Amino acid sequence: MKVGFIGLGQMGAAMAANLLKAGHEVTVYNRTPAKAATLAREGAEEAVTIADACRGDAVFTMLANDNVVEATVFGEGGIIESLPAGAIHISSSTISVGLAERLTTAHAGVKQGFVAAPVFGRPEIAAVGNLYVVAAGERTAIQTAAPLFDAIGQKTFVVSETPKAAYLVKLSGNFLIGSVIEALGEAMAFVGKGGVDARQYVDILTSTLFGAPVYKTYGSLLAEGKFEPAGFAAPLGQKDIRLVLAAAEELRVPMPIASLLRDRFLTLLADGGDKLDWSAIGALAAQDAGWAAS
Repeated sequence: MKVGFIGLGQMGAAMAANLLKAGHEVTVYNRTPAKAATLAREGAEEAVTIADACRGDAVFTMLANDNVVEATVFGEGGIIESLPAGAIHISSSTISVGLAERLTTAHAGVKQGFVAAPVFGRPEIAAVGNLYVVAAGERTAIQTAAPLFDAIGQKTFVVSETPKAAYLVKLSGNFLIGSVIEALGEAMAFVGKGGVDARQYVDILTSTLFGAPVYKTYGSLLAEGKFEPAGFAAPLGQKDIRLVLAAAEELRVPMPIASLLRDRFLTLLADGGDKLDWSAIGALAAQDAGWAAS
């Protein structure tokens, strides 16, 4: 397929590279041209403008937040103006439920397809094409996009014909990851201040009842205190929890743990943690306890 890809951060660059490896014709666009140049050396075509990335069968967006997605889609020369009728916008950015609804309506109005396809997985997982794709959209659009999802992920979960449903799943998943990070941080501060080695503690947890990847990944990061370079930066974590709370308020679903996570992120960012991995919120419990891991 002929595919555009807009947004070449750690995740986007890896996804675009895997589309190339699968034999798709990929045109890439990024506000920082150097990132596009790297993929051009692997066979991608560089787009000078957003419109240049919208000439094919589909265009992916993998962007940081609602504001950037809105500008890319609705701005002059953006996706709405440039994508051919019948082509598909695949949004893998983690965006608000409200924006997903707006995109669904706008694309339908100009006879473009819209598929929500956020992903689960950190950059190292994206690099080897083992992401999990959560997809929602019209059945024919999902079927058309299926080979693209196969190129970037190990499994695709189709959850609904209504795109916003994919973002409810994605945001709830990130809420759960944040909850695990917070709980791990509190537990590790508890045992650590009592004299138990953090690395041994994580090994015990992940070798017994808590063998899931989320405990292994974030338990190790917390035990090592390894928060740089960020695989998923703290401001993005804060953004996702804010979107969870906004959607929960709209649905009238109380989420007190999400409110705690919001405050944890604000504390981390207020203390200059913008460049840290979002798992750094797990270290706040040790600070509260007056204990620092060795």
